[in-house]
Amino acid sequence: MRTDLIRKTALTAAGLAFTGGAIAGPVTTAFAAPTTSKPATQTQTDRKSHSERELGVRYEAQPNFYYCGPAATRNALSVQGKNINVDDMAKEMGTTEAGTNSINDITPVLNKETGKNDAYRSVEISTPDADAKQTDQLRADIVRTVDDGRAVVANIAGTSTDTNGVTHSYEGGHYISVVGYHDNGTTVTIADSADPNQAAYQISVEHLADWIATRGYATS
Repeated sequence: MRTDLIRKTALTAAGLAFTGGAIAGPVTTAFAAPTTSKPATQTQTDRKSHSERELGVRYEAQPNFYYCGPAATRNALSVQGKNINVDDMAKEMGTTEAGTNSINDITPVLNKETGKNDAYRSVEISTPDADAKQTDQLRADIVRTVDDGRAVVANIAGTSTDTNGVTHSYEGGHYISVVGYHDNGTTVTIADSADPNQAAYQISVEHLADWIATRGYATS
């Protein structure tokens, strides 16, 4: 069920053009031709130790400014070896030029394409800032989901900084995929459909929890 706290996501062309370090150059830069990273066949083998794991993503950039929800879902499902058309998913999610309304529109699609009604569930972080309990829950959810060979999809808003000091700003809202973790989930790996030049980066789970705050994420 939707709640007022899981806010509507909308990315405007103007928002993309002026989002700090998130988009380099003109708006069209964010929507270059799809690129490919590690093959999905590596999904089950990329565990370097018991404290970290990376899933193989067949990355594609979003084709327009409002498809971040379908694109993040497509990238997340690619770690399972699936290749679903983003236009088809956009229709199922009710995506319009205003974006995809909430994580609750994405979770059913993840379940359908995974082939299990209970593969994913929506989790809300309802407060303006995530507290320690919510952050610990997010960390545990990411570790469990990635260990299951699946990616988390998160609805974010605002500005955050990755572990390399690069700023990513989505004041109007955005969707991303979480495809790996390090240091037992203290740091997580993001697949971001907005800009193929910054397709993957790492961020602390504390920063990610605050990025999700007032919104939600889909997890196993």
